Amino acid sequence: MKQFPDSPAPAASAGSPGGSHDEVPKTSSGSAEAPAPSERAAAPSRSRTWPPISVIMPVLNEERHLREAVRQVLNQAYDGPIEVVLAVGPSRDRTQEVADALAAEDPRVTVVPNPTGRTPNALNAAIAASRHQIVARVDGHAMLPADYLKVAVETLEETGADNVGGIMAAEGRTPFECAVARAMTSKLGVGGARFHTGGEAGPADTVYLGVFRRSALDRVGGYDEHFLRAQDWEMNHRIRATGGLVWFQPRMRVSYRPRSTVRALAKQYFHYGRWRRVVAHTHQGTINMRYLAPPLAVLAMLAGVLISPFFWPGLLIPGAYAVGILAGSLVTGRGLAPAALVRLPIAYATMHISWGWGFLTSPRRLRKPAPAAGTGSEKPGKPGFSAIGLDEWGAPADRAGSDGSAR
Repeated sequence: MKQFPDSPAPAASAGSPGGSHDEVPKTSSGSAEAPAPSERAAAPSRSRTWPPISVIMPVLNEERHLREAVRQVLNQAYDGPIEVVLAVGPSRDRTQEVADALAAEDPRVTVVPNPTGRTPNALNAAIAASRHQIVARVDGHAMLPADYLKVAVETLEETGADNVGGIMAAEGRTPFECAVARAMTSKLGVGGARFHTGGEAGPADTVYLGVFRRSALDRVGGYDEHFLRAQDWEMNHRIRATGGLVWFQPRMRVSYRPRSTVRALAKQYFHYGRWRRVVAHTHQGTINMRYLAPPLAVLAMLAGVLISPFFWPGLLIPGAYAVGILAGSLVTGRGLAPAALVRLPIAYATMHISWGWGFLTSPRRLRKPAPAAGTGSEKPGKPGFSAIGLDEWGAPADRAGSDGSAR
């Protein structure tokens, strides 16, 4: 079992040669070999020391949900220390006041400013202010299961991964939200990404949210602040490119509330497509047919409509798409209430067309400039977090001159 530097090693158990748990056995492929369930059962969780965790939360306009989100983190069924770092952007509501009140009520909560309001900037600011060797990203409206952090630490230790994460479990309340939730958890809606559709535990390109080793964040320089969207996929790519392992753990299931209107859903997926093309341009060779299918479908339907005044069979192309979506909705919508089922084709079409159009119209100005020749670095330009006011184990160094606004 891989121990973290700021976590004391557990006492040796009977039958453990030499009592050493410092190294994780590796498979021939280089990944960690997980112990058998019977071996894990032999050491109850209460008999060991659990490493401390820093939970980072980018927060913007979350007045309604922030207190509950922090409460569910601090009430995790986890026996190790937990700190929460809130990076608060310039909100239009009372988010700042709620965050400051939470910090005043509980010393485990720290507040840092995020004047840009951008998600990657917030994440980097929170990481820099955090103290521990395990860093968990949580969104201000995410609904975590009670054992989320415990499962994450167990998975990090068993696999030797640099980042572990689970399922973005979309759950709706209104008929339209339920339709979007079904679309977001089906291959017809989002392809084969396991963090959407589920599947077996194992290595993955990316995962939802993520629980990281600080050493991995330091190695790649944190989130790239150029990417307003898709920053999680982009950083996971750099983690893997530098020899790290990203691991999908389906037991880490996080409830997510989908967009409640067609307009909001279209805007969300338009920006997903727009920024995914920026990632593809930055990291050549990372695009595949799962990402190209929506823009190709949009181009085909647009071409069919444009030529239809001169060649009526062109309408067969958008017609075939509509028939396919209707048939797919009947198959994937089993069990939905009728009010949600009739909205499912709208959800699919909105997601596909908006993502595809965003990808096709992604402007060149969003592309990240190539690094200057001779720099020898592909890091996103952020210094290592152990150098931002942190000592060698990730604990805060003495901040002389601090105005106290970080709490």
